[in-house]
Amino acid sequence: MRAAPLRPLLYISLAATSWGSAGAAAALLYRTSGLGPVAVSCWRFAIGAVLLLAGRAFLAPAVGNGRARPIALVATGVLMAVFQTGYLAAVAFAGLSVGTAVALGAGPVFTALGARLVFSERVGRRGALIILLALSGLALLAFGADARAGGTEPLWGFLCALASAAGSAAINLLTQAEARRGRAGQPYDRALAGFAVGAVCLLVTATPSGALLPADGDVATSIALLGYLGAIPTALAYALFFSALMAVRATTVSVVMMLEPVAALFLGVTLLGERLTPATAAGSAVLLCAVMLLAKQESLTP
Repeated sequence: MRAAPLRPLLYISLAATSWGSAGAAAALLYRTSGLGPVAVSCWRFAIGAVLLLAGRAFLAPAVGNGRARPIALVATGVLMAVFQTGYLAAVAFAGLSVGTAVALGAGPVFTALGARLVFSERVGRRGALIILLALSGLALLAFGADARAGGTEPLWGFLCALASAAGSAAINLLTQAEARRGRAGQPYDRALAGFAVGAVCLLVTATPSGALLPADGDVATSIALLGYLGAIPTALAYALFFSALMAVRATTVSVVMMLEPVAALFLGVTLLGERLTPATAAGSAVLLCAVMLLAKQESLTP
């Protein structure tokens, strides 16, 4: 088997690590700005879309099949809004460590189950056992988290994280369905359109639901955090990610992406002062092991 090139692996590692910092930046924003998850997501999408558009001529890889359908791009944007806002809400309610572990760990499991229902892909006995292992990890996280672990409403945070994972899985299934039709389009443009559509959807939702501009605390710090959130874990990370996808196998990507929850866990404990209970620590470990086993199985599937 040919070894993966070093530069694309570095790109993916940087993208995963920066994605892990997105929840920490959002958690700090909740404390300093008075903004909620919908408003923070709206700014993240808008800034990311502008920067991705500005860098398209230099960063977008010229690959893709067919021309993406407008309805699919709109659906992708709506699902991205659900995915990202659900994740940031999970961080607000359950804490960075638990919210990230559930949202990112449940995504591949939902994708595998959805592929079985939509595309009749076989799960197999081994796959079923891995999914049961992942569900066990999710149960530990759901019933083992408490408010002292970093959030004020762990159950709501768990549910928001599941909604985020469902949105992520739906994006994966929709993209795969479009690719089978030869209408997936260019990945970079798909992300750009998704962020643009998502920003509009979130703007409509955020305007009546609460403050859209930082009002409390240090406004300059809040603006800097919003800029970081839109530039680094959004525009730059997605540009690096799509560039790397051209040279690295999807299974390799899924394993390297485990850096994201590890980074979130580290930042949650060290930067935000979160405390992991034994149950949440065990649940995170079980869930991540299940995802790695799922990735290994995918690498062995012809």
